Amino acid sequence: MRPSFDEMRADAGTVREHYRGYDRWLAQQPTDVMQSRREEAEVIFRRVGITFAVYGTKDDDANSPDAHNAGTERLIPFDLIPRVIPAHEWAELERGLAQRVRALNRFIHDVYHGQEIIKAGLVPAEQILGNAQFRPEMMGVDVPGGIYSHISGIDIVRAANADGSGSYHVLEDNLRVPSGVSYMLEDRKMMMRLFPELFSQHRVAPVAHYPDLLLETLRSVAPPSVNEPTVVVLTPGMHNSAYFEHAFLAQQMGIELVEGQDLFVKDNFVYMRTTQGPKRVDVIYRRVDDDFLDPDAFRKDSTLGCAGLLKAYRAGNVTLSNAIGTGVADDKSIYPYVPKMIEFYLGETPILHNVPTYLCRQPADLSHVLAHLDELVVKEVHGAGGYGMLIGPAATRAEIDDFRRALLANPAGYIAQPTLALSTCPTYVDSGIAPRHIDLRPFVLSGKAVQMVPGGLTRVALKEGSLVVNSSQGGGTKDTWVLEA
Repeated sequence: MRPSFDEMRADAGTVREHYRGYDRWLAQQPTDVMQSRREEAEVIFRRVGITFAVYGTKDDDANSPDAHNAGTERLIPFDLIPRVIPAHEWAELERGLAQRVRALNRFIHDVYHGQEIIKAGLVPAEQILGNAQFRPEMMGVDVPGGIYSHISGIDIVRAANADGSGSYHVLEDNLRVPSGVSYMLEDRKMMMRLFPELFSQHRVAPVAHYPDLLLETLRSVAPPSVNEPTVVVLTPGMHNSAYFEHAFLAQQMGIELVEGQDLFVKDNFVYMRTTQGPKRVDVIYRRVDDDFLDPDAFRKDSTLGCAGLLKAYRAGNVTLSNAIGTGVADDKSIYPYVPKMIEFYLGETPILHNVPTYLCRQPADLSHVLAHLDELVVKEVHGAGGYGMLIGPAATRAEIDDFRRALLANPAGYIAQPTLALSTCPTYVDSGIAPRHIDLRPFVLSGKAVQMVPGGLTRVALKEGSLVVNSSQGGGTKDTWVLEA
């Protein structure tokens, strides 16, 4: 494994050009002042209620039956040192992200209509039709604009090349209920509050307009017959791990936050109960997983959704963002085929590359993985949140043996990848400033146009040497600066 790419410093220790202004400023800051700023940030985040609950669930948004059980409330640590991206790098990332999400939406539409990619032999039928996230109920259903994933959280990592440069790779596509955008927004507000002088010295692209773009996107995908759509955010409830984000986004967009019990279906239209009487709902930004959306269609024991919702959806009388069945495209066993999707649907060469991936369902790949478990990262195809993973170089012999047995018992349930040395960024830790591994989750909005705010959520692994950045595994967050040209 190559040494990590350092976001701030080149191999010779020289500061990279886009960090030079910040580095000069940082060198002038007394240690006690920075420490007091760290403490101030923690106090403010606690006061505002920016916490999340840890359940031990694998769901990205924890939208399972456990979501009604109170988890351990935890503050996501916030780091004072921003991750800085120069304008030209972001421009390339933005092009690659838009390309990828367009292809993924075309793929989901194809899966539920002509299945041309299966007929072309590019993706095996069993990978799609046997996928746990494939929803037969969506076959032949037309959604506005053919868009299924209106809000996509694409996880990006940077690894070092042999020549010392760094290259971006897509690690995961999160297309169901991607979370974390509220932390992106609150991290920026915190940095501007603590260090206003930095924003007068640097041309940092803004992100505060994300809720406006989100609402514009949601309104743009309303049923065609609706001129002034009513949009709501559907939450599993206050005990959900991402409830702060659900309430935050509803408040920022100026729309209602509802639970399943607040909605009902009549004559294939969805209504919400209000003090003035029933009000029709046209677009639901749902933060509830497919299985729990409609007890008439999916899990009968669900109290998180609304009975009859699927019928109203299939009739074209309400839009769900994201659409039912999007999970078929963000399964880790589908991920290796995304470059082929880009070429197949768009006729373009992929701008962003995947991490090389072994499909353990394939005998040759399984054989290689079993022989190199101590070198690889092994993931459950449906896993999320940093759970269900083996990081070979950091694993004990017992952990490796456990994964060997799991792989042999269910090879189709796993993929494996080389252990990437994720790039590092200077981070404030108890011992001072030290490099820590990071990733980036930009949020891509797809409506009448594909758009995104510059940057995203930078997650940081606070434990020395750790490659797991997930908040559920002790990771923190940083403000992400895209410098304007």
